[in-house]
Amino acid sequence: MHVMIIGAAGMIGRKLVEALASTQTINGTPIDRLTLADVIAPSVPADLASITTSRSLDLATSQAAASLIASRPDLIIHLAAIVSGEAEADFEKGYAVNLTGTQNLFEAIRHEGLREHYVPRVLFASSIAVFGAPFPEVIGGEFFTTPLTSYGTQKAIAELLLADYSRRGIFDGVGIRLPTICIRPGTPNKAASGFFSNILREPLSGKEAVLPVDENVRHWFASPRAAVGFFLHAAQMDTAAIGPRRNLTMPGLSALVGEEIEALRRIAGEKAVRLIRHEPDPTIAKIVAGWPTQFDASRAQSLGFSAETSFDEIIKIHIEDELGGNLQ
Repeated sequence: MHVMIIGAAGMIGRKLVEALASTQTINGTPIDRLTLADVIAPSVPADLASITTSRSLDLATSQAAASLIASRPDLIIHLAAIVSGEAEADFEKGYAVNLTGTQNLFEAIRHEGLREHYVPRVLFASSIAVFGAPFPEVIGGEFFTTPLTSYGTQKAIAELLLADYSRRGIFDGVGIRLPTICIRPGTPNKAASGFFSNILREPLSGKEAVLPVDENVRHWFASPRAAVGFFLHAAQMDTAAIGPRRNLTMPGLSALVGEEIEALRRIAGEKAVRLIRHEPDPTIAKIVAGWPTQFDASRAQSLGFSAETSFDEIIKIHIEDELGGNLQ
């Protein structure tokens, strides 16, 4: 099986590569070829070096997608995107990367299939940002997508394309609407949602963090480990069970910022909590206010997807996976 990960240099991409290096199979089929692509050349795991190609390219540029698809991968995991805050700040870049790049990829697959029969499975990293206020208390599977950010709009358009290309048999697509991933490892990024991770990750390492919103803000979360699990499950599942509604809201945990902080207090103590500094940011608060807070993810759960059920669990996963099992 030939597996391709686009956006493989990002956090989820790197963790997916690590998981594939561990299993080296998809649904029992050995991975005999792995292609990793991003705007910077992704790192290649030693265990897969003999079968891996790493490429640096931008899907928004002419012919970049066609050059990737010419190798006819069986499974394509499309993670490449710029994050919500950056997409809102830079309108042109957001549409170029998040929409044009995705359109180029889908069209490259279509043209390859016109040349000779080719129907790969395509997994697309979407977002709960496709939904916009006003919301019901719990968002069900039938709720309409009316995003209130450019990022959410770009993802929603891509979801429609994925469903239509799948309906027409061009590829076998699954859209994975990711919760906010927490705790993200590494350093703070430009995502408007970044503070949800920052207020846990930094104090766990003995560093200060800024909280730009009120502690009563509620949001929908899953860990990086769960996110990897979503894509691995979607790669192996029987997509006939999904039907025509190809985009799935993933399971997650609905929690208040204050509940995050209380979980941090239980696990790392008052010393860690004191490292959180409150600095209100009206721009971030406005963006976050337009995001959904709680979902009925029973459809995805019935299809075998799962995530964490407490912030204590999410914090412990971060300590295990990123801190070697030890607090600073």
